[in-house]
Amino acid sequence: MSGELVITLAERGILTVLMVAGPLLILALGVGLLVSIFQATTQIQEQTLAFIPKIVAVLMGLVFFGPWMLTRVIEFTASILQNLNQYVG
Repeated sequence: MSGELVITLAERGILTVLMVAGPLLILALGVGLLVSIFQATTQIQEQTLAFIPKIVAVLMGLVFFGPWMLTRVIEFTASILQNLNQYVG
């Protein structure tokens, strides 16, 4: 297994992780920003207020993006398993 193959495989793995985790992270960031703006506007300084909307938003995101995320991970795994003979040896 050459160094170029290892770097290519690592690059594809990192890209897959970013693509799968990205939508949920951006969703949590957006909801957190909206809650922070709401807290600053109303001067409510409750620390735990941001957690519930983020959890609900991420769960809704999982329901919406879940099939797409699962497809991406399965494609990456299938690609690795199909080319396993290149990686071993």
